[in-house]
Amino acid sequence: MIAALYVETDGAYFGLPGVDPWDVTRDARTYAGPHPVVAHPPCQRWGRYWHGAPNKPHQYKLGADQGCFAAALNSVRNFGGVLEHPKDSHAWRYFGLAIPPGTGGWIKADDFGGWTCCVEQGHYGHFSRKATWLYAAGVDLPELKWGKSGQRIHPRALELHGYEKARRIGWMAMIGGKDKTRIRDATPAEFRDLLISIARTAVRQAA
Repeated sequence: MIAALYVETDGAYFGLPGVDPWDVTRDARTYAGPHPVVAHPPCQRWGRYWHGAPNKPHQYKLGADQGCFAAALNSVRNFGGVLEHPKDSHAWRYFGLAIPPGTGGWIKADDFGGWTCCVEQGHYGHFSRKATWLYAAGVDLPELKWGKSGQRIHPRALELHGYEKARRIGWMAMIGGKDKTRIRDATPAEFRDLLISIARTAVRQAA
């Protein structure tokens, strides 16, 4: 069994055999084991606009996530598994984790047996490149698809704006409506399966 922490209600981790999803209704901060975890702690207060929207800055404090990242980090360290956050997350420096190279490869993250790397979800089914930092502990470390993923150009953007602008604005700029944030933040099935497969190796290590 794998515990999927801080996941979207009825999202990618629901309905999978051997996966116990913890959405907002279950409060993943209270997870007490014993299964390895895949953790997606909220990133809003750790990212580029941690302080608030550009037109309304300084609304929030850095890291004011009600203890979600700290709890997720402890779960990975205590039970094995993997945690993901966007590239350049301020949580890495805040918690004393080493900054992984953008070119890829696992490096030692801390003195708790953790490892970290940078990988683009574009290699694993995301619309955009979506560079992501992983923190893993107590698991086998797989060789991933390192480096930059391929540029995806929306055909309508190409038609309207030409190659240079279409390349610059990217695919996600052409996805509108109220679901834009959800689509951008969603974990592609291929990347989800990769994270689950990493977490499952903690079971083998413990055996």
